[in-house]
Order: sequence, then C-alpha cells, then structure tokens
Amino acid sequence: MSKQELETVTQAMVAKGKGILAADESAGTIKRRFDSIKIESNEKNRQAYRDMLLTTKSIEEAISGVILFDETIRTTALDGTPFPQMLAKKGVLPGIKVDKGPVEIPGFPGETVTEGLDGLRARVKEYKELGAKFAKWRAVITIGDGTPTYTCLEANAHALARYAALCQEGGIVPIVEPEVLLDGNHTVERCHEVTEQALKVTFTALFLHRVHLEGMILKPSMVVSGKGCPQQAGVEEVAERTIRCLKRTVPGAVPGIAFLSGGQSAERATEHLNAMNCMGPHPWEVAFSYARALQDPALKAWKGEAANIAAAQKIFYHRAKMNSAARTGKYTKQMEAAG
Repeated sequence: MSKQELETVTQAMVAKGKGILAADESAGTIKRRFDSIKIESNEKNRQAYRDMLLTTKSIEEAISGVILFDETIRTTALDGTPFPQMLAKKGVLPGIKVDKGPVEIPGFPGETVTEGLDGLRARVKEYKELGAKFAKWRAVITIGDGTPTYTCLEANAHALARYAALCQEGGIVPIVEPEVLLDGNHTVERCHEVTEQALKVTFTALFLHRVHLEGMILKPSMVVSGKGCPQQAGVEEVAERTIRCLKRTVPGAVPGIAFLSGGQSAERATEHLNAMNCMGPHPWEVAFSYARALQDPALKAWKGEAANIAAAQKIFYHRAKMNSAARTGKYTKQMEAAG
C-alpha cells in the first residue's frame, strides 16, 4: 500500500461524525466483562456478543472502523459471514489488535512494556489477507510514586514506533496508543505532566523510525484526575488541558486523534469529547475509539440472552450516535433522555 493509500484509510477512520469501536478484548478482559453479567466466556457466547454489536442496524452512521481480536477476525457472524467481510459490506473498516500485552520491565517494579514485535511482520501480512485495514498496539503507562520512569516511556515509545513502521511497510494503518492509566490518586496536573512527556517521547521515536505521520492515528488517554484523587477535574478543565497537551506534542500532520475512554463512564467520556470539539477547529480530527464507554450499557442490557438483543442494539446504537454528535460539539445531556 502506498503512502497515499494509507492516508485514504486514515481519513476514513476519522471521517466527520464518526469514530472507532474497540472490540478487541483479550481472553482475560472479555472474561471479566462476561463475569459482570454472570455468563461463561466460551467461544459461542463471545461470537453471539460480537454478532449482537456488529450487526446493529445503521451503526455505520457513527462507526468508521472496528478493532477486532485475533479470534474475532478469524470467526464468522451467526449467519456464517466472516466478521471482516460483514463489516466491509456495511462500509466499516475492519482492524486488528496486534500486540501481545504488557509485561513487567526487569528492575522497574510496577512498570511494563508491551510485547509482540517478534513475528509481527508475518502477522501483519496475514491480517491484511484476512481483511484488516488498520491495527492497534497499546502501551501502558502507570502514574505512581516515582513512576513513570524515562526508561519505561522510552521502551514503550520504541516498541510503538517499530510496530507502526512494520504496519506501514505491510500496508495497514497503525493506531498508536500510549495509554496513561486512570488508576491512582494523582492530580490532573500530574496526569497532564506525564501525558505530555509520554507523547513527546513517543513522537520522537516515531520520527526516528521514519513513520509516515499522515498514515497513522493516535489513540491517547485524556488528561484527567486519577480515579482515587479527592479533587476531580471538571469537564471543561479536562477538555482544555487535554487539547493544550496535544497541541504541545502532536504534529498537525497526524490526521486524527481517537481517544480511548480508559474506564470513564459512558456519558462522561462523551461529555469530554464534546467539550474538546466545542473548542475547535483543531489541527487534527478529534474522534473516539472507545471500548467500555460504547459497549458497557449494551452488555448490561444483553445479559447473554437472545431475547434482549433488540434492546441491547438500540442502546448500543444510541451510545454511538451520542459520540457522533460529540464529534461536532453538538451533544447535549437532553439527547440522552431522548434515546
């Protein structure tokens, strides 16, 4: 795929009024989600759940792409259509999570680096043949006493840059995700400081690895107070700090920023996205790539029961449309009640 083709895909990923559904839960994560609704995480239930989400009527109005897990990209919807093919027919881009998850950095307690570079070139080739148009790699940054260290930031930035370069070489668009975790009792000021540092180190690595910035998407966390901090920043402060941080660190050549929700409530993630877009225009599209903030309300309504599919799909569609409105700064709390 040429640079021009990569750019065409990135533009489609952050098209006006649209964002990305992260449905790439690992085996451990999907088990925890299913535990919350008291159903077993087996292949049949996972297929049924993903079918419920991805067959939702008119979802393409608000969702430009879906990040899939390895199992999902290789399996079919309940009607026998491979999931990537089913998405493509709806005009939704299929994507794939390619990292192998975080592991502890020796000598740096509590800090991790993401694995998965070994064999990645071959996996990218295979995933492209299976229909993937883009990929995702997540780095995990924890704020704590003396963390993150520069070693942690640099190790993860290096991995993200190598991954991005391999994706572009193989003809798929990389989503670069340096996530600063919400966990902890840190202040919003501390989160701002760490997020800015992480993004600076990441973009330095991307530059050194000759990654084509116009052919990638950034998936950062928002600048928020730690979950355990007694003083929680309000919506406007989160939006202002996040945009200020991004303007200091993210080149205008990057086509779009698709935020992760990182454990925020569904409505709060939408409110933050809306507030940021109200501050626009920005050098890049300000979009979303949510997992829990899009899925959780629908998951709770579904409960593993076929009889609940229609109700769950209605909730999922509503959540996607709320975030679509937030993409243009037109979301209001009153719209929630109307759903």
